[in-house]
Amino acid sequence: MPSPLHEVKVSTKKAKFAIGCFWETDAIYGAQKGVIRTRVGYTGGKKIDPTYKDLGDHTETIEIEYDPSEVTYDELLDTFWKSHDPTAKQTLQYSSIIFYHDAEQKALAEKSLQEQSKKTSKPIQTKILPITTFYDAEDYHQKYRLQQHPILMKAINLESGPKVKSSHVAAKLNGYVVGRGGVAQYDKEVKKFGLDENTVKYVRDLVVKNEGRDLVC
Repeated sequence: MPSPLHEVKVSTKKAKFAIGCFWETDAIYGAQKGVIRTRVGYTGGKKIDPTYKDLGDHTETIEIEYDPSEVTYDELLDTFWKSHDPTAKQTLQYSSIIFYHDAEQKALAEKSLQEQSKKTSKPIQTKILPITTFYDAEDYHQKYRLQQHPILMKAINLESGPKVKSSHVAAKLNGYVVGRGGVAQYDKEVKKFGLDENTVKYVRDLVVKNEGRDLVC
């Protein structure tokens, strides 16, 4: 029997982005090539131990662990800009923010913002800020789209909890079930995920059904 690929042991780097509702951001980045793990949470503010119902001055954010030999920070930034309208004014909870971890990320983020500014006459609302304490969101927010499929969760031996945040296959399937990544990429990658034939078909049918569709949080 195949075994779902929950752990991938490679050297990773971290990136953090805020792009509106983190359910959708989690799906977008989970399906991206080279992304190993994702988790969603709250950061950017000073409130201690924020929650979804008591967010304070924090913003919904995704933390990405990626394999730099497979995907570059510039490519992650490209996905960031393509995944939302950076000129739209939002509440603090759904703000557009690039949180940098080091001087290199800051420089690349600032360069990418300058390039985006040349593409529009509207002012870019995106902020570039140093990372502060990142607080994990509640379990039901993690891989939210995947958790809407109990049959699939059972098939990959997962239940809501810490392992959902660290699982590689959970990150990937969370994107694929809503069509992110597309069927061509899914067909190319799926053999690595350790899924049985029924699960492969179940997810593929969802990719075909949802590819290209917009989602509403």
